Amino acid sequence: MDSEMKIQPMDNEMKSQSSVPVVRQNAWIKVLSTAGVFYILLLVAVLLTGNSNLFPTLVMVGNFMVPVAFVAFLYERRHLSRLTMSTVSLAFLYGGLVGLVAASLLEPFFISRLDPSAILRVGFIEEFAKILGVLVIARHKRHDSEMAGLILGAAVGMGFAALESNGYAFTAFLESNGSVSTTVAVTLIRGLLSPLGHGTWTAILASVLFRESRDGHFRINLQVIGAYLLVSILHSLWDGITLVASSVSGSELGAFIAEAVIGIIGLFVLWIRWRDAVRLQTVMPPETEDI
Repeated sequence: MDSEMKIQPMDNEMKSQSSVPVVRQNAWIKVLSTAGVFYILLLVAVLLTGNSNLFPTLVMVGNFMVPVAFVAFLYERRHLSRLTMSTVSLAFLYGGLVGLVAASLLEPFFISRLDPSAILRVGFIEEFAKILGVLVIARHKRHDSEMAGLILGAAVGMGFAALESNGYAFTAFLESNGSVSTTVAVTLIRGLLSPLGHGTWTAILASVLFRESRDGHFRINLQVIGAYLLVSILHSLWDGITLVASSVSGSELGAFIAEAVIGIIGLFVLWIRWRDAVRLQTVMPPETEDI
């Protein structure tokens, strides 16, 4: 009897531990390295064979490998959140598509020509469009966890970035009269810089939006408005300062440095939001429902 009573608590503890989702760390490295290998193989195949049928796949892999790895990096560090991979995947694909379509429909109404004020409006429009993608994914889900908002925002933003980069690569291909090297350069640059932009900005805004929700309903308060203004301004600076730096310096180096500075600022804010999300997880009970 005594031995059974000693074993029983241990059995309950094991059951309790088994209910906690096991997250394999650093799987994002495998995602990135595997995609990188296939990207190189596709590039070599295109250059050696001249098979144009492979070119769209090459561009797609190049534009998606870093955004997917970035979302995987955040997802495996979700701590107590019960956010499911299926929801994150839907956010990346459908949320990104909603944001892209919404931005493409809204921008013609507010932008007639490209000038400094138009660049500012682009930032506000696209950040609004991307948060719509988050709302579409989360409309029937629990949304009281800042961590869930941060990861879903990153997924939507990165999906938007990957799809948008496909468009830029196609435009570069047409404008360069079919230059593979130009298209590859645009793909690599936008892919490498993607964690500094769309994904980070939408993650910041969505984390605050989820944190400020009450009783299962989103609230638009001063904190949410402030986060929206912050990420929109960072977005506008990214677009505007890079153009100015490129024109002043006469090279792409100035634009790259400007983007890096703005990107680091965004990552620093995201890190603050991440720490806040982890802190809230330790003082509040974990979510009781998968989302």
